Amino acid sequence: MTATLGPTALSEPEIQARLDELMDEVKSASQMQVGYPTNQTYEYKGLSSFLDYSINNVGDPFHESNYRSNTHAFEREVIAHFAGLMRIRPEDAWGYVTSGGTEGNMYGPYLARELFPNAMFYFSEETHYSVLKNVRVLNARYIMIKRQDDGEIDYDDLHEMIRVNRDVPAVIMANVGTTMRGAVDNIPRLRDILTDLAVTNSYIHADAALSGMILPFVDDPQPFGFDAGIDSVSVSGHKMIGAPLPCGVVLTKKTARRAGGAGHRVRGSAGHHVVGVAECLHPAFAVASVRPQRRRRIPPAGEKGAGHGGVCGGTVQRTRHPGVAAQEFRHGGVSASRAGGVSEVADGSGGRHHAHHHDAARHA
Repeated sequence: MTATLGPTALSEPEIQARLDELMDEVKSASQMQVGYPTNQTYEYKGLSSFLDYSINNVGDPFHESNYRSNTHAFEREVIAHFAGLMRIRPEDAWGYVTSGGTEGNMYGPYLARELFPNAMFYFSEETHYSVLKNVRVLNARYIMIKRQDDGEIDYDDLHEMIRVNRDVPAVIMANVGTTMRGAVDNIPRLRDILTDLAVTNSYIHADAALSGMILPFVDDPQPFGFDAGIDSVSVSGHKMIGAPLPCGVVLTKKTARRAGGAGHRVRGSAGHHVVGVAECLHPAFAVASVRPQRRRRIPPAGEKGAGHGGVCGGTVQRTRHPGVAAQEFRHGGVSASRAGGVSEVADGSGGRHHAHHHDAARHA
């Protein structure tokens, strides 16, 4: 789309023509996003009437807000649901719906910095770029750790770097699904390193933007939740679940949030977000996605019941059986072989499957 706004107002037909052109481009592009983790089989048209109102979830979702047009009740349901998925009791969890993984990866380190102002932050070279950006915004000290060939953090390098900085608290940014390799850092092993070095003041934030809605629904997953030793986690909502706008959830322990005091007053309500205003429709998207809903274009493969387990399970099933995925794309009129995208995708079992995972925009 090449047209730009000029010095004079556009006529109604000109505005409509530009919008029609944009719609055509979006429809075309949505058919060729193989390699980008965004589930596009959702259907939220029932929520379109809410676009007629100015809704704002400003403030803490667990406190009364002076801005009455909000979806805080839905947001609290979302937090409780994700708390269960991340293996923490809902009554022990606090969180809110974010604009995506990057905001969640800001809140976790922000809370850690409030708890331990002089901490050293550690993250691997495989970590998403948003973490380095956010740590710099917080003006925190950090050390980038080497990665292993499989994408996991180099535990020996981490051990050595923490050893030489034992006099300050340690904040570790753990990966639960790296961008290019899907690697999951061994969280219990991270805790063991801290214990071995007698580091008593520590914090682990998990970036689960990619695999946070995969591991809860697979058999025998790697340790990833609060029961494994994390203190906060960022999960994306628009990837595996699917949403028309980038969104996510950040969770932490209520005890950590209270100890960190990471809050301020916002128009009569306690504000704990890292942004002044908060997502309002995304909680409704999340609640609606749990119920059985009509899917568009590509039906989920191997869906097992309703809810996020069925939605995400169907997406995971397609990644395990590339031949099925190729057939589904062809059923929707999309070639499963593209230059620079997916090539040599088999029509059935026994064929070859090579994928170029173009995934630089994992976070919002």
